[in-house]
Amino acid sequence: MNKKVKFYLLLPVSLAIGLFIGYLIATYAIKITSNKKNSITTFYLIRHAEKDRSNPDEKNPNLTSKGLERANHWAKYFDSIPLNSIYTTSYKRTMQTIDQVSRKKNIEPKIYSPNKINIQNFIETNYGKNILISGHSNTTPDMVNRLIDEKKYEDMLDTDNKSLYVVKLIDSTASVEVRSIDYKVK
Repeated sequence: MNKKVKFYLLLPVSLAIGLFIGYLIATYAIKITSNKKNSITTFYLIRHAEKDRSNPDEKNPNLTSKGLERANHWAKYFDSIPLNSIYTTSYKRTMQTIDQVSRKKNIEPKIYSPNKINIQNFIETNYGKNILISGHSNTTPDMVNRLIDEKKYEDMLDTDNKSLYVVKLIDSTASVEVRSIDYKVK
């Protein structure tokens, strides 16, 4: 074969290979982008259940029997909700509140410090997942505010152990639903 014929054969083959590689790159880029779009990240935030107030000097009290009942109620409530991670502060009352949920779901709770958490990293780490967070009357609404990037919710009443904040992040849109989850004391 002469050089002109080889060149004319090589040109369409090279062009086809180039188009195919371009197609693969574009398909991969679309797949990555579409995986990130419309993914829903849901944070469920609760305050710890009722704590023992019998000793005012105790800074890290356990839950009362009513608090343990409420913790069991939370476990039943979250039974049908898929969770990927559970976060709690290092206090006994927050850990006891989510203990039954974490056991039922077989999820090891992660300790977080509300004042030290980088909220953007936290959101990115949990992107597209369902997360339960156990906090306090001041840290729970503050965490909601940080997740939605808006100062909207005030500290909870000290008697409020039944509020559940459901924060949904879809792309750059945030929504919050506050539910009151009560139960009958036996």
